[in-house]
Amino acid sequence: MNFVAYWFGRAFIACIQSLPLRWVARIGRGAGALAWRLDGRHRRIVLENLTRCFGTEKSAPEIRAIGRENLRRIGENYLSAIKTASMSAQELAPHIEFTGLERLPQPAPGIALRNVVVAIGHFGNFELYARFHDARPDYRSATTYRALKQSAFNRLMQELRNRSGCLYFERRTEGQGLREAMNKGGIVIGLLADQSSLGVRAPFLGHDCNTGLAPAVLALRYDCDLYTAICYRVSLAKWRLELGAQIATHANGKMRPSADIIREMNLALEAAVRRDPANWFWVHRRWKD
Repeated sequence: MNFVAYWFGRAFIACIQSLPLRWVARIGRGAGALAWRLDGRHRRIVLENLTRCFGTEKSAPEIRAIGRENLRRIGENYLSAIKTASMSAQELAPHIEFTGLERLPQPAPGIALRNVVVAIGHFGNFELYARFHDARPDYRSATTYRALKQSAFNRLMQELRNRSGCLYFERRTEGQGLREAMNKGGIVIGLLADQSSLGVRAPFLGHDCNTGLAPAVLALRYDCDLYTAICYRVSLAKWRLELGAQIATHANGKMRPSADIIREMNLALEAAVRRDPANWFWVHRRWKD
């Protein structure tokens, strides 16, 4: 079964990657629109989440319109990620722009580059976070992931991702490799920070939710600068990756509590959601008891 699933997936990926990116994006939007009509479970999750966060600010028709566009965006981004994974930096250049990267530490002769931790989220085509080094080749992009239970699909996913040049570390089994990379310097590591995870209860869009401490803990442990980054959709098959302002990890010469750092991180991610509500991953149950 794994053999069949793997080669079926390879054929599907090859088909998608043979098409122009704008075609792929349009097909993805169409698939998302179909999912809005047929996938009642995820439609309900989207509407419940949006109503929880914007029910007092927006009307029911406005919330439904955001939800419908959200499913279209998810379809567009997922299919586009398959295509962009096979594209070189030159091929991607007309479709992606980076802003704020001048905030990153600059190289200096004879001095190793500081590592950087970037708290990222499920915004836009979030697989493009792995391409930070296209705009700042003095850094090496890295991130962590959790292996899929289906080995065939996990293999396909990693084959796609490895083409980006980004370093990937499986969270449960490759901790040693991550530590070795962080000890070398010159790493910009993106950590997804917008899913329900054990850590602390922190406010997000007006409601407390479980929030992982990984960005704060890693930044403190390896003395890294900490930022947030958001992938915004500019137009069909075009995205902008914006690096936000630095989040302080120390105050008055002492380490800040991780919980305080995480609350500030959540505020930055919340601002990005409010800026373009349809751009975020509303199908995830972010607020759990």
